[in-house]
Amino acid sequence: MSSDGVEAVQELTAAIQDLLDLAHAAKPSHDIEPPLAISDFGGDIERIGSPKTHQSHDPVRAERDKQAQYAAIETAFRNLFYDLLASISIEDPAFVKVWNLLDIVSIFSDSEHCEPGLGLWLIEELLDSQTINGCRKIFDYLESRRERLIAKNFKQKNLIILRSCNELLRRLSRAEDTVFCGRVFIFLFQSFPLGDRSAVNLRGEYHLENRTTFDIIPPKTELPDNRMDIDKKDHVERSMANGHSKDDVQNHGLPGANDGGDQGEKQIKSVTFDAKNIAAQTPLDCDTLYSIFWSLQQDFSNPTRLFATENFEAFKKGLEATIFKFQEVHKEQENRGTLKVSEDHKRGFKRSREGDDEFASIFNPKYLTSRDLFELEISDLSFRRHVLVQALILIDFLVSLTPKAKAKLTGLPTPNKSVLYDYTLSDDDAKWATQTRSTVANYLQQGPEGKFYYRMVDTVLSRDKNWVRWKAENCPPIDRPPITPDEFLKAKQAGEKATASKRLRSTPLGSLDLSFLSESDAEKGSERLRDPAKWALPTPESFLPGIAKDEEAVKTAETDEERQRARDAKASKMWRMLRIASKSKSKLFDKIDDGNNPQAVFAPIFEHGKAEQKNGGETKTDIIGSESVDRREMSRDA
Repeated sequence: MSSDGVEAVQELTAAIQDLLDLAHAAKPSHDIEPPLAISDFGGDIERIGSPKTHQSHDPVRAERDKQAQYAAIETAFRNLFYDLLASISIEDPAFVKVWNLLDIVSIFSDSEHCEPGLGLWLIEELLDSQTINGCRKIFDYLESRRERLIAKNFKQKNLIILRSCNELLRRLSRAEDTVFCGRVFIFLFQSFPLGDRSAVNLRGEYHLENRTTFDIIPPKTELPDNRMDIDKKDHVERSMANGHSKDDVQNHGLPGANDGGDQGEKQIKSVTFDAKNIAAQTPLDCDTLYSIFWSLQQDFSNPTRLFATENFEAFKKGLEATIFKFQEVHKEQENRGTLKVSEDHKRGFKRSREGDDEFASIFNPKYLTSRDLFELEISDLSFRRHVLVQALILIDFLVSLTPKAKAKLTGLPTPNKSVLYDYTLSDDDAKWATQTRSTVANYLQQGPEGKFYYRMVDTVLSRDKNWVRWKAENCPPIDRPPITPDEFLKAKQAGEKATASKRLRSTPLGSLDLSFLSESDAEKGSERLRDPAKWALPTPESFLPGIAKDEEAVKTAETDEERQRARDAKASKMWRMLRIASKSKSKLFDKIDDGNNPQAVFAPIFEHGKAEQKNGGETKTDIIGSESVDRREMSRDA
């Protein structure tokens, strides 16, 4: 329907054209940055967006007039948008007019003068009209305006963003546009909240369309003649080494050639897969392993196939053979000294955006399954690691089906039954899964930067388990409500109280009294330090009254605790007395009976004092000492 005859649309188109002229004056450059703001247009945005018919007091009529105004503004913007697309190429510097127009639409939608999703509708049509290179430039604009686009009315915009990005991803090649695909996914992750359920895959559907095709190698029915001759010679040499003579071998045939029927050396040896004895296996040749190896991709893309017993047994055998072959290749490369990661893989994480094309040319997420490339692929450490990471993901899925893991999910209030399977892994299969996971983990830690590589993979898988449980719980909200002003003030006051400088005590608990060091009491303090009682050694007999008092306390104690306390005090005083007396009276220590007769050390003095009292003498007793005792004895003898 043409709108040229609608007067309101024509007026709005002319007014928006004037806004574009003002935008060119505010931003004369041809770059996407900086974005236009409402201040660049003064009050023209409000004047153009406010309808004249909103003054009606009838709410029904006001809403109808509002929708009519929205439709007229949308039509005017679309007319200008289509005219600019038809006349300007995205490679032309003048294409900045389109970026300015989209900024104006965003200002209108944020001011509620048009539909909230109008700007994203125009961007969606712009993406559909451009090539992949043009979409890269459009995505530069989206990434620079992401915060503005999702700041307001996100509920009216989220489906448009999701639909536009999904359509763009369908157009992109995962092999050639890998980095661009990553930019699209990152844009989605940053735009949608963490707890959004739009990309959770609640129904647990698998990407069954991702099929891996590979060549079919016909089975070998018989060995060539030259191979038979070589095997026969080898068998003859082994038989001779085991004690058989050459004549016996030639006359009676090869030892064991006819054992067990007609099966001899002409028949190809079969390889058995034993999970308990994987180390004793013989590695499969590449022709035999080729089909087994690529068949694993079917199980990786659809894990529910393993619920069938025959499929699970085939998967176990194939994975064991693959791991054993990888270990053999790893040992051979270590022996040759050729074990290394490709330079492209080392530099892959450090690529800047300017190197997108170069990175895409060397990185191919889709496996090349040609038989001619199989030996080269398994000799590449990066390739082997990628395959084993797939195995880790699938093994973690199998471990989640054990009875112990299922018991953790019982009692969920609203479980998501689409991802809770009825199949339960048996104990033997659970043990095999645990052992295989340990084997794969040990292998991934080998080689250059193996520890770092496995830690990165294990961290991602550990965090993914939390998301799996969240999906099993039917994705409950994970965002917390904002705190109230009262809670904020209480937390602020508690923090200020905890970090405030507290007034210290004049004398902290457990500290010594250092008041004697004060300047006002300096003289008194120094005099107290000169007191002989502070530094003079006490005499041994000064402990006797205390010892006698402790002995009396032992006899009169009412409880065992008091009695023990008195004994300890007596022993302490006795030890200190004897230590001081040892300097002059050590020869009298043998008279002490286990600390019960401390007076024996001073017996000569006591006896001499008693004798003087009997004789009526009034001489004063000398200080205790061995020399004075000897002197008195000598005078008495004389």
